[in-house]
Amino acid sequence: MAVGIGIDVYGTLIDPLRMSDHLRPLTGDAAEAIAAMWRAKQLEYTFRRAAMGSYENFDICTRDALRFVLDSMKIALAEPEQVRLLEAYQSLPPYADALAGLLELRRRGHTVAAFSNGVEATLRKLLGGAGLLDQFDAVISVDELKTFKPDPRVYRYLAERLGRELDATWLISSNAFDVIGAKNAGLRAAWIQRDPATVFDPWPLRPDLVASSLERLAALMP
Repeated sequence: MAVGIGIDVYGTLIDPLRMSDHLRPLTGDAAEAIAAMWRAKQLEYTFRRAAMGSYENFDICTRDALRFVLDSMKIALAEPEQVRLLEAYQSLPPYADALAGLLELRRRGHTVAAFSNGVEATLRKLLGGAGLLDQFDAVISVDELKTFKPDPRVYRYLAERLGRELDATWLISSNAFDVIGAKNAGLRAAWIQRDPATVFDPWPLRPDLVASSLERLAALMP
């Protein structure tokens, strides 16, 4: 049976840790650590802003997170270099399984939307550059609500935009907090566990499906 599906972008379709490729010429061996800290701080800023009700969009959170990491690691990068890194964040590569998984979901007749904390214009540029944009029926950004995942309102908004009841709407994400947020809001949710060592949070809200890639997950969808 065809369903409505929202698929997370950063960390699910697009790999933010590949920023290490752009950081390495500037920061050398610290590139991987900087990329990981940047991603963690970016998410922390979205959580904090949602909790405070003090919204700034995802692009701003990404910029501020980069500045925090550079200051923390005492790395001096000129403003033009920082701008180039932020531009590179909009041209990150997809995970190897992303396109095949999207194609399989569409082949099965599902309605598929990109569903992200990111700003819509940024998402369209990112997904277009990754060769994925044409596989979506819609690009849905939480920016329209001026809050971030896992606020329950964003998941209800996804269902509304897809024209489905909550329990007929799916969220697919590699981010456990996103899966838990969707389940908390009444959606069904699937977790992509690419690394078998990654542990899901020990909460009572569990994913309905788990797979090691989007391609494998697509084959399990009802």
